[in-house]
Amino acid sequence: MEISEKLAGEFGLKQVYAENIISLLDEGATIPFIARYRKEMHGSCDDQIIREFADRLKYLRSLQEEKDKVQRVITEQGKWSSEIEKALNDAQTLTEVEDIYRPYKPKRKTRASVAIANGLEPLADLLQKQSKDFDIISEAEKFLSDAVPDVDSAIQGAKDIIAERISDDAELRKTLREILWDKSQIFCQLLDGENKLTYEGYDGFKQEVKKLPSHRILAINRGEKEKCLKVEIEINKELLIKEINFAYKKDNTSTSNIFDEIIEDSLDRLLFPSLERELRANLTDIACEQAIKMFEVNLKPLLMEAPLKNNIILGLDPAYRTGCKIAVIDKKGDVLDTTVIYPTPPQSKTEESIDKLKTLIEKYNVDIVSIGNGTASKEAEIFVAELIKHVSRPVSYAVVSEAGASVYSASKLGAEEFPDYDVSLRSAVSIARRLQDPLAELIKIDVKSIGVGQYQHDMPQNRLTEVLTGVVEDCVNSVGVDLNTASPSLLSYVSGLNMPIAKNITAYRAKIKGFKSRDELLSVPKLGPKAFEQCAGFLRITDGINILDNTGVHPESYDAANKLLKLFDLTVEDIKKGDLNLEGLVKLKGEENVAKSIGVGLPTLKDIISELSKPGRDIRESMPKPVLRSDVITMEDLKPGMIFTGTVRNVIDFGAFIDIGVHQDGLVHISQICDEYIKHPSEVLKVGQVVEVKVLAIDLDKKRISLTMKGIDKE
Repeated sequence: MEISEKLAGEFGLKQVYAENIISLLDEGATIPFIARYRKEMHGSCDDQIIREFADRLKYLRSLQEEKDKVQRVITEQGKWSSEIEKALNDAQTLTEVEDIYRPYKPKRKTRASVAIANGLEPLADLLQKQSKDFDIISEAEKFLSDAVPDVDSAIQGAKDIIAERISDDAELRKTLREILWDKSQIFCQLLDGENKLTYEGYDGFKQEVKKLPSHRILAINRGEKEKCLKVEIEINKELLIKEINFAYKKDNTSTSNIFDEIIEDSLDRLLFPSLERELRANLTDIACEQAIKMFEVNLKPLLMEAPLKNNIILGLDPAYRTGCKIAVIDKKGDVLDTTVIYPTPPQSKTEESIDKLKTLIEKYNVDIVSIGNGTASKEAEIFVAELIKHVSRPVSYAVVSEAGASVYSASKLGAEEFPDYDVSLRSAVSIARRLQDPLAELIKIDVKSIGVGQYQHDMPQNRLTEVLTGVVEDCVNSVGVDLNTASPSLLSYVSGLNMPIAKNITAYRAKIKGFKSRDELLSVPKLGPKAFEQCAGFLRITDGINILDNTGVHPESYDAANKLLKLFDLTVEDIKKGDLNLEGLVKLKGEENVAKSIGVGLPTLKDIISELSKPGRDIRESMPKPVLRSDVITMEDLKPGMIFTGTVRNVIDFGAFIDIGVHQDGLVHISQICDEYIKHPSEVLKVGQVVEVKVLAIDLDKKRISLTMKGIDKE
């Protein structure tokens, strides 16, 4: 079956759509570009579907390459057959291909290979036939030599050869693999490791393998790696022996007892250890993919949080001994002022700090204080709540995640952006900007350091980076980027661009004192027609010559957009007024008729209408705004039954952590999210979502807050 045909079936696409996507990817088109500007070629698949399609295409091509390699090696050995050809053609996974290749794969020295080298393969062939009148001793005597001094050695060598053959049987391995998955259990014992208290709950733990949740697999793996847990796969051995007997053993033969020994040896020494390693690796792969999926699910809403535009923001990076670092930024994110205050222990210069910040707030008309949620955050929040009482203008505050801020501050990028600031002041700027424009600031940080998900260091790092980078690309391109203000970091995520070209864009922008037209991009060094095609539609010019440059309409569709306006006697001024009612006008005339008359497909027509109706729109404006506060409470103030408005900070397999403004996030267990059954918290909750929660319980010693989302409307 052709790869395109297989992909079409798996993704429910017309084959021509699958072929088009493959062709576009092979031509170097990016996924955001394909999803946005080639809808007619793939039936309007979204970027997530196309990304999954691209991943599956990569796997199927790797699978085919491996099949070709196996065929080549087996053919070179002179052992190629129609049976092997059929098995290889039918193989759907790399594991199945590996099973087929196993008997022909060059092996290191094994007991079987030694026996074959000693000339015992013919004896193994005779023994494996299991003839009723077969005399193993008299036959073994025929194979004695310097290397095989006695009958027992000859018989043992033959047994070793058959045991390896059984272990290399592709069909048998597939069957046993399925039984292990369906019938086995994982069992853990606590060892005397350094962190054993962390894993006390896993002492004597036992669960069916197929029912293991991903977070538990990763916890067990980490416990084993830290030498705190001994982990075993348990199964009724007779289930496996029964399958091997069915495949290999004949009843009532003179060698029946010998074959029992061969089967048990093959299972204990070769098959089970190999399949157990495979099973554990498979469990880990499944768990890692699920964990990476959670990173992906959590990262997107975090990046797409609504920006607090047109606000003067004071960023506060909390600390104890070294003081709290302060940075004030203007509405464009440029730094207006910086300082250091010492409101926290050991200095506790509260009054002096209030006076200092009060002066800054009134001098620059600060609207919001953005507080990092790291060390000393609680004390800083209490201080800011007190500060607000002394300020004459309305000021509120928000606590933001500072995950990765220190990584950015100490990075080459941070040093390039703020060469005159020390590391901690750069963090304060980042904390302020995270509230003003989360996407533009967070993309400067290594995606793995943003702090969403679990067990990030246990993940396959290349795969994690690949997936999260894809999320960033999708977010950046779906929002669009201001060509005249974007940093090189932000520009580098735009479709078709990379960091060197992004830096060329900003250098050229400085030279010409700002872009007035998208066409000027073609004058940027190293940015050729192909890159222009990929990036132009995602770049915006807010005050350019052509208003279409401030929309998501691609330059290739400008003629169509102008024809559309002309069709209804509309002008650029009508676009600026924002009262086009294009959608209604087009429906009256007939969408298909209009699309045909301006020379585009129906999906492109709909996109043009949407963009002309709201030029310069930011899709994040419809997202929930950050929760702003002016007062603070502590864990000691909490009581069961209290209701709070909180922000989802992290969604995990067994629940979600909610920030309710008490420094310590509370946990809503999956069972407390809603009355209906859900398989996963992500079905209901997303990072950044604002929700109503009720306090169930507080554990001050362990600093744990249990929350529920149930029954609040009834209160």
